[in-house]
Amino acid sequence: MKKLFLLATTGLLAGCAGGKSPVGLALISNVKGPISATDHTVTSKKGASCAHNLLGIVASGDASIDSAKKKAGITKVSSVDYKTTGIFPFYGKTCVNVKGE
Repeated sequence: MKKLFLLATTGLLAGCAGGKSPVGLALISNVKGPISATDHTVTSKKGASCAHNLLGIVASGDASIDSAKKKAGITKVSSVDYKTTGIFPFYGKTCVNVKGE
């Protein structure tokens, strides 16, 4: 029974609450990274969209570029980056940030 519990716990935590990171997975994360950039230099508007993960069991949210654009009313994108924060394996959050006009 003890081995079964250990195996189940290890299996549950193996893929939990990780997020995108330019430096790999860490116990505590707070990193930013690029997704893309364009020749458009005007950045009068900023939009963000996020997704969350709790224990690798519940994941929700819309961290898409399209969602971030719609929230800020952006039609011409200048740059897109992301920020990932979390405490592995308990909680993870990734936000996509879009700048443009």
